[in-house]
Amino acid sequence: MEKEINPYAMITDYKEIQHSALELDENHRAELAKKLIDSLDQRIDDDIEQAWIDEVKRRKADIKSGKVTPISGQEVHKAARELLKK
Repeated sequence: MEKEINPYAMITDYKEIQHSALELDENHRAELAKKLIDSLDQRIDDDIEQAWIDEVKRRKADIKSGKVTPISGQEVHKAARELLKK
């Protein structure tokens, strides 16, 4: 038999957690805040990492197909310097 989930229990738990967290001293609140933010950053970092992997694959495919021609860093810097002179 599947256990029913009470949606109000989570709200109560959240409010209790929030209340307890706000009762902590400043150092413990800061430590908790850092841990919570770090847990969010990890998810974001994973998303960013995947986006970069996808971008690298796209660029590699563009080079292999001849859609784009890679240029050296020296050429990029030279072109940038020329643009900055204008």
